[in-house]
Amino acid sequence: MIERIHPEGMPSLGVPLSPATRAGGFVFVSGQVATDDDGEVYLGDFAREVESTLDNLEAVLAAAGARIDQIVKVGAYLTNATLFAPFNEVYARRFGAAPPARTTVVVDFGRADVRVEIDAIAYVG
Repeated sequence: MIERIHPEGMPSLGVPLSPATRAGGFVFVSGQVATDDDGEVYLGDFAREVESTLDNLEAVLAAAGARIDQIVKVGAYLTNATLFAPFNEVYARRFGAAPPARTTVVVDFGRADVRVEIDAIAYVG
């Protein structure tokens, strides 16, 4: 069975996707970006952007009945290679000593208000 996950109260950024899809024992979380308290895309302090992006990722996981420690694979997308070190600082703090597998790439999102996007796959059994 496949279930589309739309967390209650999460604003839509106006793109055609489900925030997450649950299929069997896996939850696939679409790319999340940083948002402010009003649900608008946040651009500012980069560490806060990463924290907000991970907060949104965790909120989508929770709506699907999953937790961050169940993530088995992360895709991280940065707009500039110079962001790699500050990204790693926040990421390491949030995932701890046993982080999931990860791919990190530098991309051009084609928009100036997004510097980091993160997607994930969680195994929930």
